[in-house]
Amino acid sequence: MTDTPQSSAPNRTEDASALEAQLPVQKLRAAFPSALSRVIEFRGELTLVIQPGSLPEACELLKSDPDLQFNFLADITAVDRYPGEPRFEIVYHLLSTATGSRLRLRAPLHSSDACIDSISGLWPGADMLEREVFDLFGVRFRGHPRLRRLLMPDDWEGYPLRKDYPVEGPR
Repeated sequence: MTDTPQSSAPNRTEDASALEAQLPVQKLRAAFPSALSRVIEFRGELTLVIQPGSLPEACELLKSDPDLQFNFLADITAVDRYPGEPRFEIVYHLLSTATGSRLRLRAPLHSSDACIDSISGLWPGADMLEREVFDLFGVRFRGHPRLRRLLMPDDWEGYPLRKDYPVEGPR
């Protein structure tokens, strides 16, 4: 399924077949047919909504495929969609330094299981980015070598960027 919101916004691709024809989409669909749940393009940036269980293998393909070469992990962040479910989205921004292509991956997580596999073995720079998401949103990264607080003190209670976190802080 592709998601192409109806709007007259500039640079928004309305043709689902054009989205499916993009090389990262073709490669991922061929290797992992059920991994992608949505494909979105807005202002020239491709976003793939991926099943969380497929993330490590999909990232490995995106990095190692000679036609793609997404060899640079620019950022990992999270979105809290409280009170909706899935509550969290982990967002990965990738760059191919060889081709200049950019790609965004979004992995939705339910609040009952806010845990996803670490990709720090694939991109070492993910280590601190995953720790930051853990520290501020409480999302756990399975297989992370040392998942612990990064910005907040070790004894801090709660996760300050969650939408249900008290505005006044912990009491």
